[in-house]
Amino acid sequence: MSAEVITALITACGGILLTGATYWFTKQKEREADWRKEKLEHYKEFVASLSGVISGETTTEGHRVFARACNKLNLVAPQPVIEALREFQQEIKISNPDKSQDRHDKLMSHLFYQIRKDLDISPTDDIKTFQVGLWASGVKPPKN
Repeated sequence: MSAEVITALITACGGILLTGATYWFTKQKEREADWRKEKLEHYKEFVASLSGVISGETTTEGHRVFARACNKLNLVAPQPVIEALREFQQEIKISNPDKSQDRHDKLMSHLFYQIRKDLDISPTDDIKTFQVGLWASGVKPPKN
């Protein structure tokens, strides 16, 4: 084989490999973006469901929506988020006789920290100082 033919074959193979690699990396980035979007939707639903279990605004339906949103997180959330969620659930469950507002706030902040970490929020939060709080409307829910 002549040098020209070998050069042409190497160039053609290199072009094919480059095209294939570019396609693969592009598809991988698209899948990551779709997955992140899916997780964000579940996290939004979870955060919205917290409104139904806020002290002073809790409703039976709110507890049902919250339970469904928590269960859905088991599908998409990484282990640190699930562990933080379980700790938070144990604190806020109706059957917990030793509820503490301070522990509630710390566990909720830790849960939100883990969610934001999973979503790769930038700039990254400082776990030592990160705190969140929920805002209640102050409007009393209708009697069940």
